[in-house]
Amino acid sequence: MSSGSSQSGLHPAIEKILSRSSTKKFADTPVTRAQLELLLTAAVRAPDHGLLAPWRFTVLEGDSRTLLGDAMAAALREKSPDADRELLDREASKAMRSPTLVVVSAVSQAHPKVPEIEQWVAVGAAIQNLWIAAESLGLGVAWKTGSHAYNSSVKKTLGLAPNECIIGFIHLGTPVTKGPLRTADIESRTRWL
Repeated sequence: MSSGSSQSGLHPAIEKILSRSSTKKFADTPVTRAQLELLLTAAVRAPDHGLLAPWRFTVLEGDSRTLLGDAMAAALREKSPDADRELLDREASKAMRSPTLVVVSAVSQAHPKVPEIEQWVAVGAAIQNLWIAAESLGLGVAWKTGSHAYNSSVKKTLGLAPNECIIGFIHLGTPVTKGPLRTADIESRTRWL
């Protein structure tokens, strides 16, 4: 067996990708600063046509997650004025699902050769790099969006620019429980020419 192979005969990077699943429950153990810096370094190695670096990262830990939770509850109250305290509290708790939360946003630029969609896809690739790097360190990950990703008050609370678009709320931490693996249905999604 080569040094790049594992027991299954697959390269460890391929094994990580094939076993990727979302973390459902996280332990309270925070991600270290060194781990976060490594994950963000992996993220920015994503393909980036035009070298525009369209990604932005906002890291929330500890009590700073409460800012986001309060903004999420306020956004729900604005959308549904009759929402009761229990529903608002449940909405606010979404920011507390993990000990570390990285809000990944995109800032696209007008460019003659790089359309906005390519810039957004680059940010998605950055998130995937971050994810695989996190799992390689034994961390759990969950990528969430929802209506809060598009809410101007939430974006303002996070200090995002008006032209910044949230691509994902990336939860990080020690996994307690993980979701099921997605079925690898390539046949119905692949055209061979």
